[in-house]
Amino acid sequence: MSIFINSASKIIVQGMTGSEGTKHTRRMLASGSKVVGGVTPGKGGQSVDIDGTSLPVFNTVAEAMTATGANVSVVFVPPKFAKAAVIDAIDAKMPLVVVITEGIPVHDSAFFYAYSLQKGTTQIIGPNCPGLISPEQSNVGIIPADITKRGPIGLVSKSGTLTYQMMYELRDIGFSTAVGIGGDPVIGTTHIDCLRAFQDDPETTAIVMIGEIGGDAEERAAAFISEYVTKPVVGYVAGFTAPEGKTMGHAGAIVSGSSGTAQAKKDALEAAGVKVGQTPSETAQLMRDILGR
Repeated sequence: MSIFINSASKIIVQGMTGSEGTKHTRRMLASGSKVVGGVTPGKGGQSVDIDGTSLPVFNTVAEAMTATGANVSVVFVPPKFAKAAVIDAIDAKMPLVVVITEGIPVHDSAFFYAYSLQKGTTQIIGPNCPGLISPEQSNVGIIPADITKRGPIGLVSKSGTLTYQMMYELRDIGFSTAVGIGGDPVIGTTHIDCLRAFQDDPETTAIVMIGEIGGDAEERAAAFISEYVTKPVVGYVAGFTAPEGKTMGHAGAIVSGSSGTAQAKKDALEAAGVKVGQTPSETAQLMRDILGR
């Protein structure tokens, strides 16, 4: 088991003919993911050869789904075209759309997220995220596939870099699925969505949740954990030393007054029974203690 993706996932790459799309399609294929085609408007009917694998290119997501049976799309499209790309996927009723693109205007993200809720058939992960991986099954996005293995830990993180670090720190134990949800102010899949899925996944026995300053997502996640999650959860909140009022890395990582501070998030999580580390390495050790590893 895993959440959101598995070995049967069929992936199309929106923007596959661009440099980033081609590079990461190659990486996904090398890790064993089933990439079945790409979408670039105006280039339908062409094909792209990647290390001996010929992948068809389609003009629309609907055409790609009809021809390949794809059920996951990953978006490597420049920011100004990303809104149209995601809407194309939603209109095609693509079940899962993973938006890697960074720098999408917030009003564009808010529009396509609201549109996905209105249509009710598409789950969005991201934008501005590294994607997700179920080790040894499927890898959708830019997460390195060779830094960990399959195992019992579920990971949900706002930060791409900290996703990789935590996967590496606990590589000897392994992960069922690691999900990078992205750090923009408006994102699709949330901490709570992942926590719910991990709680329901019989293969996941413990959960790592990585948050960061800004907003109240971690506080809401803490309330959800307190009420619904019975599996052990450890957490880390990035940004304890961030100065007030300064955006740090992610567009959503900004502290305003007492709202959104790392300490407030840590307090909320600990009140819900989550053990919170002061550093990523300490957080990994907390997980080892829980699993007896």
